[in-house]
Amino acid sequence: MFARTDTEESPWFVVDADDKRSARLNVIAHLLSTVPYSDVPRPELEIPHRPEASGYHRPPRETQRLVPDHAATLSR
Repeated sequence: MFARTDTEESPWFVVDADDKRSARLNVIAHLLSTVPYSDVPRPELEIPHRPEASGYHRPPRETQRLVPDHAATLSR
């Protein structure tokens, strides 16, 4: 498949994925390197003061669909 479909117009890239973490970082770095980027000057922003919160009550957790806390199961 690679021999017939890997062309200059639409190249294939192979990721060495023996180390999954490194493979992900390499893919992200490669994708970002293919996007032309130039620094854009931005104006200085003036952020107004945040008003005091009033009248908000969080709804009960039982009424919401929560994403499972997978990070809590990981060991450090």
